[in-house]
Amino acid sequence: MAERRNKGKQTIAQQADLHEYYEKAVQCAESECEFVVDTFRQIRGRSPQSLREDFCGTASVACQWVSLGRSMRATGVDLDAAVLDWGRRRNVARLKPSEQARLELLQADVTRVRATGFDAVAAFNFSYWIFKTRAQMLQYFRRVRRSLVKDGIFFLDAYGGYDAYRELRETTAHRGFTYVWHQEKYYPVTSEVLCHIGFRFPDGSRIDKAFTYDWRLWSLPELTELLTEAGFTRTTVWWEGTAKDGRGNGEFSPETRGEADAGWVGYLVAEC
Repeated sequence: MAERRNKGKQTIAQQADLHEYYEKAVQCAESECEFVVDTFRQIRGRSPQSLREDFCGTASVACQWVSLGRSMRATGVDLDAAVLDWGRRRNVARLKPSEQARLELLQADVTRVRATGFDAVAAFNFSYWIFKTRAQMLQYFRRVRRSLVKDGIFFLDAYGGYDAYRELRETTAHRGFTYVWHQEKYYPVTSEVLCHIGFRFPDGSRIDKAFTYDWRLWSLPELTELLTEAGFTRTTVWWEGTAKDGRGNGEFSPETRGEADAGWVGYLVAEC
């Protein structure tokens, strides 16, 4: 973190709420819930009612889910008690009492949690890449499969492209701060990556390692094969379209081959 410029006056970085900046820069719970609902309807011909958000963190997706209607219920699962408490104070507290009653947050291991009977389970922000071996990933996928109803669907996101294998920094300007994605290390033999999220502020202060991720960079074929082995009957990759400026347009559609992009983001939709 940068040193403060004036004694007695805190920098923006020193005052920053990391989870708040993360939600502003990284997560759009509205679009993620919209994708789950619309895709589920398209595949199953009915609307999903229940969602389990694995690796939920601040539970922004689970909170958004229960706000969509009186029949919507959600469970968020995360190991980190501190981030769950932040979510309760900042996100759950903003919900109506009737919405709060349809939301449950569990401090638990997603490979052992007993919460079952869901229409949909979601694992977003690539958090499941914390599992670095086939055995670990297969154990998790099998647990998810058992947690879903007969026609349930598992939603995951993934990223890749040739820039994913580079050691680099990317910056994105937001109102009042700059978001920094830093791929510090990539190890070809193990396909492990070490990445950080950072923030830079107008007063010159910064946070270089607000969040750190020690992951395995999984390929789409590896993940789809593991999902099949775990008992899912069909897995479809939903690929993001391209806007006129060459960036992703936020619109996703089924794809069987994809394109050789420098960087891509997509969803895997695994059906029971």
